Amino acid sequence: MSEEQVAAPTNRRRISQRGIATRDRILEAANRLMLVRGVNATTLDDIREASQTSKSQLYHHFADKQELVRALVRYRGALVLQRERAGLERLRSFSGLVRWRNALVQANSLNNGKYGCGLGSMTLELSDQDEQARSALSETFAAWERLISDGLHRMRDGGLLRQDADPEKLATGLMAALQGGYLLANAAHDVAPMEVALDMALEHIKSFLVQPSEEPTR
Repeated sequence: MSEEQVAAPTNRRRISQRGIATRDRILEAANRLMLVRGVNATTLDDIREASQTSKSQLYHHFADKQELVRALVRYRGALVLQRERAGLERLRSFSGLVRWRNALVQANSLNNGKYGCGLGSMTLELSDQDEQARSALSETFAAWERLISDGLHRMRDGGLLRQDADPEKLATGLMAALQGGYLLANAAHDVAPMEVALDMALEHIKSFLVQPSEEPTR
């Protein structure tokens, strides 16, 4: 998915390939800085310096910080969903859920649990500041959760989960455990709380397996 697709302004205008590259560079710099520093602590001057763009270039693509942040919400959301589709679109087994869990924990361990989920951290900062950004974040979380519930539906339809399992509720619980795990890992600078939260949620899902002894927990 191109950057022009995931973060173009509402009023579309034709821009050159060089313009697209500049816009990409600005958003990539904003993504890196705001993940580490947060949205409110990152200035447009910080982003301009990190992206090596002039003020005129930055304001050509984004009228102000709010417009840039809204574009970043779409940009970051598209990156997360692209990553999650790779791990969840073919999910059909509990072991697949375990592999998904392991990949997320391993990725977060590279930063010793710091920074948390890029979408979750933006939600904490923006939910009371920008309704448009909050709505876009909510839609992204809903799409992420649907990827999980769709996989659980496939497991139930394939006879791996009992018929009384509720994929939507199980997906919500797993997503809540994931986001809470990210938050606690960030506070501790240690992925251990994230591992505990995810493992407890997976154990609950495992309790609905038709033959739980045949599916590994790790």
